[in-house]
Amino acid sequence: MGFVLPVLFALFAAFSNALATVLQRRAALTVPQSDGFRVGLVLDLLRRPLWIGGILAVIAAGVGQAVALATGALALVQPLFVLELPLALLIASLVTRRRFPGTLWLAVAGVVLGLGIVLVAASPAGNRTHVPFDRWVLALVACAGAVAVAAVAGLRRPPGRTRAGCLGAATAVCYALTAALMKSAVHVLDDGGLGAFLTTWETYAFAASGICALLLLEHAMQGGPLVASQPALTLGDAGVSVALGVLLYEEHLRAQWWLVPQFLGLALICAGVLALARAEAGQDPGAT
Repeated sequence: MGFVLPVLFALFAAFSNALATVLQRRAALTVPQSDGFRVGLVLDLLRRPLWIGGILAVIAAGVGQAVALATGALALVQPLFVLELPLALLIASLVTRRRFPGTLWLAVAGVVLGLGIVLVAASPAGNRTHVPFDRWVLALVACAGAVAVAAVAGLRRPPGRTRAGCLGAATAVCYALTAALMKSAVHVLDDGGLGAFLTTWETYAFAASGICALLLLEHAMQGGPLVASQPALTLGDAGVSVALGVLLYEEHLRAQWWLVPQFLGLALICAGVLALARAEAGQDPGAT
């Protein structure tokens, strides 16, 4: 059960996030496009029922993610969110009533198989509950710098795939950092109760990081096609999360000859994600 519970809740969270992505993407396309970063974009979206539905799905995903992180390693839980891309495309095909081509089914199978191989071979372990503050400082500075560079690079580009990809990458770093902070805050809640949860800095840090991720995500989805922002988001989230899990929480991944199947699985994941992006070139699965 130590492995099953976090996996089940992570899968639920991935599905909820995929549904939220499709709903929010459709809502984002109904508001005026902006050349720069516009906080008022969220105010416009608040008038869209689809966007509200997406936010409810995000909340459900957050609850599932919190339970998964409380019971499992960051390096186990977050890579499962790679499934958001195929799930988002599947949901979008149902919403738009478009036939899902056989090539996309093969790509989805590649992502699922590759993810399974990576997780079995890596066998992420460890569930440390306390991270020294000096480690947090380094992680926060590094992540903030990466987000700033990617966001500025994206906002300097005209609407299109490059802009969406850069903003998707910035969102990915925010998501990974939010998950790492959430894991710490959830353990504080479990050990010290609600009072401790409301007074620890990690609670407000993960809330702030999550809000930044939300703002960046809306601009990423408005800035270009879903298949440009979503691969950067899902792969980046998984990669940064694994790094944070190892560096902050001292989680362990199997090495030596186990690296061979891990790289093979990673290659399958990347090939599947890129195939999904290529197959959907010129189409917008979240559009009407």
